[in-house]
Amino acid sequence: MSHSDVLVLHEANFDSEAAGGLTLVDFWAPWCGPCRMQAPVLDELAGELDGSARVAKVNVDEAPHLAARFRVQAIPLLVLLKDGQEIARFVGLQSKQELLAAIQRAA
Repeated sequence: MSHSDVLVLHEANFDSEAAGGLTLVDFWAPWCGPCRMQAPVLDELAGELDGSARVAKVNVDEAPHLAARFRVQAIPLLVLLKDGQEIARFVGLQSKQELLAAIQRAA
């Protein structure tokens, strides 16, 4: 599994990339310990979704406007978007099973 399965989003490409289908967005920062623990789970999940949804990451330090728009108060924050609209959010470290179940419910 490589990071190539996880899309890197920033303020310039967020709306266009998150507009269609299901996208699980990880709001994170390099200095955040739990975020670093979440990363391998997301890499694994991205490799298994097989096109049913996409996994993306937003570095809150590099995208403060996105962090404000999604009212990010604690990280990691995982937001599930369907056609660009938020349908679920998870604060803190999440298991792959939990995230997969949410994606399957939303599909």
